[in-house]
Amino acid sequence: MKTKKVLASLIAVTAAASMIAGCGSSATTSSGSSVSAASSSSKASTTSASSKADDSTAAAKGQGDASTAKIVIWSPADEPGIESWWVDRITAWNKDHPDLQIARQPIDRADSYAYENKITTATTSGDLPDILYVDGPTVSYYAANDIIIPIDDVYSEEDKKDFMPSSIQQNTYDNHLYAIGPTESSVALYYNKDYLDAAGIEYPSDTDISKAWTWDQFYENAKKLTTSDYVGTNIIMDKGEGLIYALEPFFYEAGANFVNEDGSSAEGYVNSDASVDTLNYLNKFIQEGIANIDPVKDEFLNGKCATMLGGSWNVADLEASDLNWGVSFYPVANDGTAKSPTGDWTAAITKDCDDVEGAQEVLKYLMNTDNIAAYASAIAKPASRTSAYDKMDGWDEGARKLFKWQLENTGTARPTTPSYSILSQGFATAALNVFAGADAKSELDTVASDFDEDYKTYYAQ
Repeated sequence: MKTKKVLASLIAVTAAASMIAGCGSSATTSSGSSVSAASSSSKASTTSASSKADDSTAAAKGQGDASTAKIVIWSPADEPGIESWWVDRITAWNKDHPDLQIARQPIDRADSYAYENKITTATTSGDLPDILYVDGPTVSYYAANDIIIPIDDVYSEEDKKDFMPSSIQQNTYDNHLYAIGPTESSVALYYNKDYLDAAGIEYPSDTDISKAWTWDQFYENAKKLTTSDYVGTNIIMDKGEGLIYALEPFFYEAGANFVNEDGSSAEGYVNSDASVDTLNYLNKFIQEGIANIDPVKDEFLNGKCATMLGGSWNVADLEASDLNWGVSFYPVANDGTAKSPTGDWTAAITKDCDDVEGAQEVLKYLMNTDNIAAYASAIAKPASRTSAYDKMDGWDEGARKLFKWQLENTGTARPTTPSYSILSQGFATAALNVFAGADAKSELDTVASDFDEDYKTYYAQ
């Protein structure tokens, strides 16, 4: 792959990076604007100066010394529970492996471009770490640009069956597994029991998907639930990556796809009749005032909407609240077809790794059943391995059980394509334009055209 091609596409993905946030954390997904190449260069120039500080900070936190470690890991700085997890696992590994010491650099993402800019600079200078965490939808981008390498041999076929199907799907590109992560995410329908009682609406099931709300029921009930004090539902997670993440299953349930099978074209897919009809269906919620295009903060938690398409990460806050709430499956198509969102951060081995076998062993260790169970429990997110749930409390009933079931049975990853960032940005823009009154077909035609141009420019053979 030519250097100019890699650099150009790196700049493109960095400009879009703030939109592609890992879903399922306590932080919300971010909607971002593009950044100029000059801006990227300016920020990236600070990376070298800060790398030593990263090393010393990691060492001070008990996460190894990157200046002497054989395997260096980069991942975004996380919540205290996860930072403690890293300290425990790195300390245990280094004690047992004096000849293969590891270290992690936790990189602050308060500036939403900082992490991606650091990767961009390291890619062009040959200074990538050995193991790199990336957000799930970008795996295909990094794979297509030879920034990460296949890890097909790290796990046996039996081990791969232990991972959620959506996790394998998300991390596979061109028939090769490129990454693996500890956690997953999902979205379901939350509802306010008091509001449903007042409207005389029966609760949808949280154990029998045949009793989930269909599209028609979701729409009709949202209309009935809308009052002068609150709207019927919340379908907008954020105005960036959250749109394609949370709403994509409606398109799949309708028989639509965003791109073709090999991820090389969107023409006739994202702008198909089924896609147009689906976007128009969602637009009814906005145009008829039964969902807000600008939801208020914590709209469901504060009683400002009667139902919500919300994530697995909302459970902890709702359990700690006084709200009388319930949860059911992601709405299903009128014919019963059921899909649900998935995706999260994942670990890959980079092209600059000098000890691939050593990095593979570290990856096996980090993603074994016990460590994944501890990681997922520390952040209250669904584990990526089925066997981990035997070691986790609270996942055999209620909302958590429902999310686990969806991941195992209806979970579908976002499209696998190196031009994903163009698709994500384009879809978000199109959806918001339609919600503001634009024509759905015209907007989705633009998404298809822009996607195909990007793919042909950077990835077509």
